[in-house]
Amino acid sequence: MLFADRSDAGRQLARRLGHLRGQPVVVLGLPRGGVLVAAQVARALGAPLDVIVVRKIGMPFQPELAMGAVGEDGVLVTDRHVIRAGGVGPEQFAAAQARERAMVQARAARYRSRWPRKPLAGQVAVVVDDGIATGSTARAACQIARAHGAARVVLAVPVAPPGWEARMGADADEVACVATPADFYAIGQFYADFSQLTDDDVLACLDLSARGDEAAAARGAAAGPYAGLPGHRLAAQACADPPGLDAEVQPVAGAARLAGHLTVPEGTAEVVLFAHGSGSSRHSPRNQHVASVLNQAGLGTLLLDLLTPEEEADRAHVFDVRLLAGRLAEATGWLRAQPCAAHAAIGYFGASTGAAAALWAAAEPGAEIAAIVCRGGRPDLAGARLSAVAAPTLLIVGELDADVLELNRAARAQLRCENSLAVVPGATHLFEEQGALARVAELAREWFLRHPGTPRA
Repeated sequence: MLFADRSDAGRQLARRLGHLRGQPVVVLGLPRGGVLVAAQVARALGAPLDVIVVRKIGMPFQPELAMGAVGEDGVLVTDRHVIRAGGVGPEQFAAAQARERAMVQARAARYRSRWPRKPLAGQVAVVVDDGIATGSTARAACQIARAHGAARVVLAVPVAPPGWEARMGADADEVACVATPADFYAIGQFYADFSQLTDDDVLACLDLSARGDEAAAARGAAAGPYAGLPGHRLAAQACADPPGLDAEVQPVAGAARLAGHLTVPEGTAEVVLFAHGSGSSRHSPRNQHVASVLNQAGLGTLLLDLLTPEEEADRAHVFDVRLLAGRLAEATGWLRAQPCAAHAAIGYFGASTGAAAALWAAAEPGAEIAAIVCRGGRPDLAGARLSAVAAPTLLIVGELDADVLELNRAARAQLRCENSLAVVPGATHLFEEQGALARVAELAREWFLRHPGTPRA
């Protein structure tokens, strides 16, 4: 799984759209599921939330496969390849189109009776859904936004199949996506919770976001914080701000200013710093997924780039474990100085070469690290430092990642702390197999919860 639920997906997607903050943005969710994703994007961008009503035209006897889509204002998108391959005649298609158009009109009438359409003329329209399969409904939504005068149309989704951008043609000026997994079969396979929503859920989200806009306007703040507002239903609660802190940060490590994303749930007792591997960053979908699972369990996370963009260009830095460990230790000191984490225990999650950095930094005198989890790590690169690690350490390796598995077994023999090796069946180095990453997240969550450390006074 990549996402705990649609709200988690929205928070991850919002990190890809930070460059839009401060621009004249309107976020447009596709009912129903896309609205929960869009609510998180709107909150992060400080933008108003609205909907665009579209409906998939499903194939006869295979309604999940779209042969087109209809939307508000008479918009129609067709997939002639699917229609032809399915042997659907003109009369069949016309009948299916008529049914879905009636649904669009009824749903739009219900939504618009309470919340009129937000003006799009001259605005940046960010069209958001919970994922893309064929792309028909997304294309229809983009065309509607364009017809209403949007100066620029951005299509943003948490997950889509590889090559999805080409399907959009000229309907979107910009596209954004968190992950494009090769084993894409259906959107729901990438969500732990993909519960179906109702029109009441959508209206609850719109109610909550609109009340947030009004509250912000009353106090002269930017629109869309939604903070502290009671939800009407589960969907409304999901649209609200999670308690605590969720923000981009710039930890200082010596002369370097690093990039990170800090999430601290209210009342958390532990914050886990993520040290990424070579060629990865805080935007890694794998580590973002693990972080979201930890957040759901009440643990804080700091997804951290230990190198600046300029330093990453020099491959020698990527394997300089001494440098990476030093940066991690300094970022840990920075985190402990922040009010939101001043009393929290600190844990490390390291991937690939980042695992060596985590173990090296934890071995420093006075490190006081509560627990360590290494995913597909290279603990061998920590060398003689392994025997000085005091924090309980979990090594997670894929069963089919043979070379790395042997390196972890050898490194474990050098550890003197409480430790364990978890082998994920059928998994390779990147844990891309079905269910493998979800297992990694579960193991990490349980390890950190089992070893909470001692909160600082």
